[in-house]
Amino acid sequence: MTQESEATHRFTAEAMSALDGMYRFALRLTGDPVEAEDLVQDTYLIAFQRRRQYQLGTNCKAWLFTICRHHWLQQLGRAKRISNCDDGELEALATAWAGKTGAGEPALRALMEIPELGDVLEKALDSLPDAYRMPVVIVDIEDQSYSTAADVLGVAVGTVRSRLHRGRKILQKSLLKYAEDAGFGTQIG
Repeated sequence: MTQESEATHRFTAEAMSALDGMYRFALRLTGDPVEAEDLVQDTYLIAFQRRRQYQLGTNCKAWLFTICRHHWLQQLGRAKRISNCDDGELEALATAWAGKTGAGEPALRALMEIPELGDVLEKALDSLPDAYRMPVVIVDIEDQSYSTAADVLGVAVGTVRSRLHRGRKILQKSLLKYAEDAGFGTQIG
């Protein structure tokens, strides 16, 4: 096996191991299973064409998320889908609260797999503005780091932290009614 074919084989293995996460991410971006499949297919085509730019052994999933997001934005146009989060006061407030949560946040992905909660969480997550939903998806569902989310989203780590915090708080509030009706603990921090 030549060195280039070995590198292509290793790249393919790394990229394919991220396929399920890529589909979940694309589904969150598009909101439509068919569009998500197309977006994943396009992402993998672009990634394969640019495979020489990828450094083997680094975070392939994050690299693919970045390609996926950029391609989606190019297809739909940034102005049509991304909520305007340039409200300085809102960002400052979210940043101030971001340091107060940190560790101990529930594993959202695991909660979504509980049959009784999955549909409710899906709806609540889908109702989040994109600017808050994407950090929640990348960090809480796809288990990527804040710095990876910042790279994928093209924002500073502090912005990821504040948007993640704000997104989590919006999710908590939207789930309060369900929690009360179901008899779960309803104390929101």
